[in-house]
Amino acid sequence: MRIETTAVQALRDHEHGAVVPPIHLASTFELDPATGEGDFAYQRGGNPTRAQLETVLAALDGAAHGFAFATGMAATAAVFSLLRTGDEVILPASVYGGTYRFVDQLFEARGLTGRFVPDLADLTADDFTPATRMVFVETPANPTLRVTDLRRIAALAHAAGALVVVDNTFMTPVLQRPLELGADIAVQSATKYLAGHSDLLAGAVTTNSDEIAASMTLAQKALGGVLSPFDSYRLIQDIKTLPLRIARQQSSAQAIAAHLAEHDAVGRVLLPGSLSADEARIQESQAAGPGAIISFELADGVDRVAFLRALRLPVYAVSLGGVESLICHPATMTHEAMSPQARADAGISDELLRLSVGIEHVDDLIADLDQAFAAAR
Repeated sequence: MRIETTAVQALRDHEHGAVVPPIHLASTFELDPATGEGDFAYQRGGNPTRAQLETVLAALDGAAHGFAFATGMAATAAVFSLLRTGDEVILPASVYGGTYRFVDQLFEARGLTGRFVPDLADLTADDFTPATRMVFVETPANPTLRVTDLRRIAALAHAAGALVVVDNTFMTPVLQRPLELGADIAVQSATKYLAGHSDLLAGAVTTNSDEIAASMTLAQKALGGVLSPFDSYRLIQDIKTLPLRIARQQSSAQAIAAHLAEHDAVGRVLLPGSLSADEARIQESQAAGPGAIISFELADGVDRVAFLRALRLPVYAVSLGGVESLICHPATMTHEAMSPQARADAGISDELLRLSVGIEHVDDLIADLDQAFAAAR
């Protein structure tokens, strides 16, 4: 089935015929006194509603296994729990600020090493050491929208015995399916596009590996960062409109990006594939579109604070992927955990803005941007 159908039809309540499967809120479940067994025992270890969501998450990615966590960072932390003392992870310098914070502030105490590289395109077999256990990739990167060739990275990493983890939050399975491109694990902040309404936190992990799946099951039980039944239920419903929302948001983002590129109040526009013809080719080969995130810098003489204050439609707030447009200043918001030098190494300037395009009418968004540009001169 195509993903538009999967998003809607992945679940059915065949027992009762309900179009929408019911929500199960129980924290504990009756077990067989003779064996101590049952389909479910305690909500942290498993819950029927969360299990339904995990079926949907796996189906979207074409994966054998799916796991739902309380937040995107809980999902990332569960993936990092695969590592052992002495292991090294290679990451792009422009990784999401929350992931950077985890590596920068928590790895050392766990006996782990994180190595940030300016450009994964330059990675070669010589960059892998016996300690390299994992390559963690964002493509497009947050917020620079740099593109990484997942097939190439997977080949390099697997030859060195390392896992490939892809944060697919920006693309979602609608536009990019990392497991089909060679990744071992896909992780998402389901708070963003999957939920799409800026009203719940969730994280997702998918994999085809039975061994990794067993470790994720253990992480759910041992670390406890699981998604509640109520939010699992809501996320199942949100996912049904995911392909429709993505299509509208991407279409509007393309129109807005073209407008920004021609506007004299804008100094630079960043899109997936905009850095080079090679990155454009890679993006086209591994994704079904550029997504709905635009990063840009204002031209000299345009006051950033005045521009942001003048906006009426995009909300100045962290996060992305919601039905409402959001705009943020990565240097002081999403990536504030990074030092000025780390941001410079990642290509995140102090003037960079990140716009997450919502489902508002594109003409209204463009008109609002224009009046804010005028007010900021």
